[in-house]
Amino acid sequence: MFSFKFRIYPSKTIQVKLQEQLELCRWLYNRLLEELNRAKDEGRKITHHDTQALIVKLKQEKTELNNVYSKVLQMVNYQLWSNIKALAKLKRNGKKVGKLRFKGKGWFKTINYNQSGFKLEGKKLVLSNIGQIPIKLHREIDDTIKGVIIKREGSGKWYTIFQIEDAPTPLPKANGNIGIDVGIKHFLTDSEGRQIENPRFYERSLERTRIEHRKLSRKQKGSRNREKQRIKLAKAYEKLVNQRNDFLHKLSRFYVNNYDLIAVEDLNIKGMVRNHNLAGKILDASWGKFLQMLAYKAENAGKLVLKVNPRGTSKENKYGELDRDYNASLNILERGLSGLERPLEPVETRPLRVIPASLVVEAGNPLR
Repeated sequence: MFSFKFRIYPSKTIQVKLQEQLELCRWLYNRLLEELNRAKDEGRKITHHDTQALIVKLKQEKTELNNVYSKVLQMVNYQLWSNIKALAKLKRNGKKVGKLRFKGKGWFKTINYNQSGFKLEGKKLVLSNIGQIPIKLHREIDDTIKGVIIKREGSGKWYTIFQIEDAPTPLPKANGNIGIDVGIKHFLTDSEGRQIENPRFYERSLERTRIEHRKLSRKQKGSRNREKQRIKLAKAYEKLVNQRNDFLHKLSRFYVNNYDLIAVEDLNIKGMVRNHNLAGKILDASWGKFLQMLAYKAENAGKLVLKVNPRGTSKENKYGELDRDYNASLNILERGLSGLERPLEPVETRPLRVIPASLVVEAGNPLR
């Protein structure tokens, strides 16, 4: 299953409907949670099916729920139980967790159509109980759409996320293997001598967001000016996320298109960010998201991503006086190949090429 995000442009009338349905979803979530808490206090066992059946009765209690497509209401119940399972898993892992909290106004930001209640007609998305919404399609959708999620960002922009059942589309063999070492000074260094600079979008925009934060703190709570300033701040963060994702998508796509085997370190990123001196830099670099993109794109393309033990990759110096990160990438590749019991070919070192992050996002992806 793959997800593709597209911008949608609901009219003011449709936006009112969407906002009303988001609030109804929030009301339902809280009401089902209330029932769960009551059952627990009374020592009664309650299941996912019980709360699902309760929705039918609640439509009589709150008749506005009849304006929301039935599958959307079912997905609210699914979300509640998913949150319960997530908390239970954290508790089993020894984490201190509290109870699920009731959700305040504005908390619900998604409307989830699962399996039905939607269709795509040209450049318009048609949603049951809502209507037609213009959509900007930046790619063709030829595959089966299994679900549609409508999302409102903090900036006020609306998006749809198509959940696609996409058959694997293997790419031609590239006859190449690569080792990748992610880092802080450079986003990554690979075994063919490329060093991609860390874009550090967050650092570059930090001063701007600080200014917007200060402006927001000066606005009176509940005022119209404060809401306008909150939207400005949300737009700044949204731009940052879009820039970062564009960079990560294009970089991961380059490696999947051009190599059959990609060896990377099996990093415990969650553990690493506990080092507060490095946390901001590590999270800014988005290593985890990059490796995740590599993995799912490689799987769909019939390529292989191998995770190797990261211990000592930077310290083992088998290749002479090389850059530390370059040396690590060569060791990572060697470990990946040895794990497959393939014959190891002599490694040919190359001069390092430092590539600005800006070139990664330019048309044509000039990394060759």
